[in-house]
Amino acid sequence: MIRATGIIKLTVLVIAFLLAVFLAFQLFEINTDFKLANVISTKPVRYKCGLSKACSAGHFAFKMASGAASVVGPRICLEDKVVMSGVKNNVGRGINIALVNGRTGEVVKTEYFDMWAGDVAPLIKFLNEIEDGTVVMMASFDDSATKLNDEARKLIADLGSSAINNLGFRDNWIFVGGKGIKTKSPFEQHIKNSAETNKFEGWPEVLEMEGCIPQRQD
Repeated sequence: MIRATGIIKLTVLVIAFLLAVFLAFQLFEINTDFKLANVISTKPVRYKCGLSKACSAGHFAFKMASGAASVVGPRICLEDKVVMSGVKNNVGRGINIALVNGRTGEVVKTEYFDMWAGDVAPLIKFLNEIEDGTVVMMASFDDSATKLNDEARKLIADLGSSAINNLGFRDNWIFVGGKGIKTKSPFEQHIKNSAETNKFEGWPEVLEMEGCIPQRQD
């Protein structure tokens, strides 16, 4: 009788153990499925202006593209806001410029200057009136060089451009500099108009650039 009772108790303990193991596996499976569902349903992280990574504190995120041939205008995005584009109807043939307050990131002014059929004088006046500490963003569309003279090129070089003196007919060019900058800007791309390398007939490929502009602290 005692032996039979012991067997019954052992059987109950084994069944209880197996039941506990079964419930543990069930809970583990449910928890795993829940975590996998969360991973699958998680949306990819999007950074300002569609950058590949986030900018650190004290920097303004930007992304820009030059014009495509004479068809699609340039596009400039700053801090997740489109500043200039064909959709906004504020771009045109020549040099497209956005002025940004270096401390606040606020867009001060946008303008474009036709360097094929226009006059360089308004561009020179515009450049001379830029205040110290202003971030200057520039993008080419179609032809941005034909009417440029030495004075205009020097004013743009003083903003930190390294390529402006080599900018030629229908070259593509994008640049971010600043009034009062003491060094050459790291934010600049330039591609020559060459029949051997042009992506479009008569025009080079579109240039794109992204980065983080340091906020002015002084």
